[in-house]
Amino acid sequence: MTLKPLRVGLVGYGFAGQTFHAPVLSAVPGMELAAVASSQGDKVAAEWPGAAVVADVGALVAGQDVDLVVVATPNAQHFPVAKAALEAGKHVVVDKPFTLDASEARELAALAQRKGVLLSVYQNRRFDADFLTLRDLLASGDLGRPVYFESHFDRFRPEVRDRWRERAVPGAGLWVDLGAHLLDQALQLFGKPDTLQLDSAVLREGAVVEDYFHAVLRYERGPHAPLRVVLHATTLAAHASPRYLMHGTRGSYVKYGVDSQEDALRAGLRPGGDDWGIDPLLGELTLMAAGSWMQTKTQPNRRGNYVDYYAAVRDAILGEGPNPVPPAEAVALMELLDLGRQSAVDGRALRP
Repeated sequence: MTLKPLRVGLVGYGFAGQTFHAPVLSAVPGMELAAVASSQGDKVAAEWPGAAVVADVGALVAGQDVDLVVVATPNAQHFPVAKAALEAGKHVVVDKPFTLDASEARELAALAQRKGVLLSVYQNRRFDADFLTLRDLLASGDLGRPVYFESHFDRFRPEVRDRWRERAVPGAGLWVDLGAHLLDQALQLFGKPDTLQLDSAVLREGAVVEDYFHAVLRYERGPHAPLRVVLHATTLAAHASPRYLMHGTRGSYVKYGVDSQEDALRAGLRPGGDDWGIDPLLGELTLMAAGSWMQTKTQPNRRGNYVDYYAAVRDAILGEGPNPVPPAEAVALMELLDLGRQSAVDGRALRP
């Protein structure tokens, strides 16, 4: 591997840039946070003194001393910033959701192909401890054929906050925010569904964008059929539902709690150490034993690590591994997010 680190330019130092990108990519050997485009220059300088603070986004994406541009802006700016960086011949990582719609996603994918550069989307929840555990459990076949899967991302945030994510602006709302995670995980586990039906609503007083959704994915063909997948998120859940609930022909798996990495990053911790990515809340696995009775046991968790995403990006740029989230997968996800929005308007299940 080259001794010269890949120099990374980060666009945006709000919640996503500060919490999920700067500390994670900086923990990857062979990557260096070289520059940050942000209006919070003092904050960037205090937390990342080795990074140059750039006020002009155009100067950062066109700069000759940046190899990779990470786009962590509000969602409506993902497309224009990523497009400018790709046109400048830079490798690009975009925070999720990739773009505002599938049309923009396809345009960026085609541009990256023409330029011969890497384009990837930061789907960090593929590297959650509980998701890695669930993926391994399905691959083992212990549950038999999966017939029903529920994935929740519920929170209790009854007060509407004054932030762009909760305003009536392009790219806001819970479906493209948390739905982008849950839907991506479902696609990784089971592939594209035969139909998708979304119910979304505005439930909190003063809210102007959806703060609840309930999506049903139906699989009628293929290796997992028949299968039902439910993806659910709300901001008004004072009592948590299971994060995952899986029923199969030979047993069930239930898991409460969420991966610990986000809370650690929010607290200002940096990736690394013996306890990083360890989820202490174990799931329960109930399996048929001797064909007649059920036995329940705890299921050990895999170790999560968001650093693995950026390490894979590094390797892909260097020609030493695959893109962890290639453009084709990002486009397919945006197409289903668009389909979900149309389904909510129509009030019926739609086929991709």
